[in-house]
Order: sequence, then C-alpha cells, then structure tokens
Amino acid sequence: MVKQNVQNSEAGFVFSKSPQTPDPPEAKIQNSKFKVQNSRGDCRTVRFCDQRSQVDLYQLQNLFQTATFWARDRQLEDLEIAIANSDPVISVWHDPELIGFARATSDGIYRATIWDVVIHPDYRGAGLGRKLVQTVLSHPKLYRVERVYLMTTQQQTFYEKIGFETNSTTTMVLHNRPMDLIPIMISAVEREEGIGDSGW
Repeated sequence: MVKQNVQNSEAGFVFSKSPQTPDPPEAKIQNSKFKVQNSRGDCRTVRFCDQRSQVDLYQLQNLFQTATFWARDRQLEDLEIAIANSDPVISVWHDPELIGFARATSDGIYRATIWDVVIHPDYRGAGLGRKLVQTVLSHPKLYRVERVYLMTTQQQTFYEKIGFETNSTTTMVLHNRPMDLIPIMISAVEREEGIGDSGW
C-alpha cells in the first residue's frame, strides 16, 4: 500500500493521496490470496476477486443480513443495480463462501466513495477488513483518485487506523423523493431565493 496523506473535506471520512506519492503499478487482484487465522481454523487461503460477474447476489444478500444492521433489508434487484453502477467491486471468498464485500463509485481522478464494506463475523479479527479496504484503494480505478470518502456509524477507529480522517462540518445529504414532488420543491426554492424563471 502506498503512503497516503489525510486531509479534511466534504464527507464523514476522507482519505487523500499525497501529490508527491508515485502511482503504484497496476494492481492484479483477481485470485489474489491472503492467509488468515480465525475461529474456523488456521491459515486458510482467502481469495480476493475484482470481477463483478463473480458476485453471488444471494450470498451477498445473506452476508448483509448476517453481518450488518444498515443493509439487512436490501433486495436482490437493488443489489444488482448497485453493483452494475460500481467500480471496483471487491468480493472476498473462502470458497465457495462469500465472506466479504466492498464497492466504490468514482470519477477516476478527483473523487471516489467507498460503500458497503463488510466482513462475515466469523472472519473478523484476522486483518481481512483492512486488506479489503486497501485492495479497494489500490485498485487501478481508484489509486489515482485525489480524495476518497466513506460514511460510517460505528467503525470510526477502524478507518482512522487505515488513514481516514473524520470531518463532519460540510457533509450534506439529499434523500430521494417521488418525482412528482420535485417541481414543487424547485418552485419553492426559486420563490425563496427570488430566482423566478431561471431558464434551467
């Protein structure tokens, strides 16, 4: 993992690449191996995969239901859409079981966000979570990105150890609303701001 520099920015946590840090070579993630010791046994081989087509949606849904409180109700159709619109998508396997997952969205150069980082409870404490996040950060689609964001509610200490820094001063969120309410909202904002017919 290349040395990184952390700076404040718009999201809950941000991981910023130092401008003088040389770019790492193209990462070869598919079928990479990682030895892990955990409660299920000693030194078993775990595989990291960056192929979206290899993600088993049923196993992913089950992993979220087992290991998270924030993604227990996600539907298969929605997971499929999220994966199709994310790159990279990293899955972690102790074949044939999916034991970890993370994904990111990015413009490839300026900004990226990491989403849905999860490791099965039976495999925690062996360094797999750190390895998973580092694999996302070093992926060819992300390693040149200036700032990488993420949101977390209970794992601040974990991400700080990797190099993320908290900043809650400028984070904003827009919750999606039914499309028929959007024109009403825009009209109200225009009246409040005195914009009138803006032409956009």
